[in-house]
Amino acid sequence: MTAHLDLPVGPDALAAARQVVQSALVGWGFEDLEDVADAVLVADELVSNAVRHGGGCLSLHLHARDDEVTVCAVDGSAVVPRRRDPDGDGGRGLRIIEALCRAWGVEDLPDGGKRVWVRLVRSA
Repeated sequence: MTAHLDLPVGPDALAAARQVVQSALVGWGFEDLEDVADAVLVADELVSNAVRHGGGCLSLHLHARDDEVTVCAVDGSAVVPRRRDPDGDGGRGLRIIEALCRAWGVEDLPDGGKRVWVRLVRSA
């Protein structure tokens, strides 16, 4: 199952991403609310980083198959996310993502942007 959403530029993107992930996973039969909440949090962190650091057109992709869910955020920047020390201005996003996921990575896109993906595993 796959969902794709072109996001509005700016802070409204976060609410849209959270709503789509929540609705899609519940609609696809994900019954463990903790799994759904983890995917929503990951989407929020990815889109927040894309809005703050990425620029350009934003989109969110969600794919579920068997026991895996992959959440991807696409933005117009080639700058790769990096871990940094948390401070009053942020720095916690990748740490949160890494604590919840099986794997994550970045793919360069031909237009100069990037896709950041996070793979989550459903609870048994």
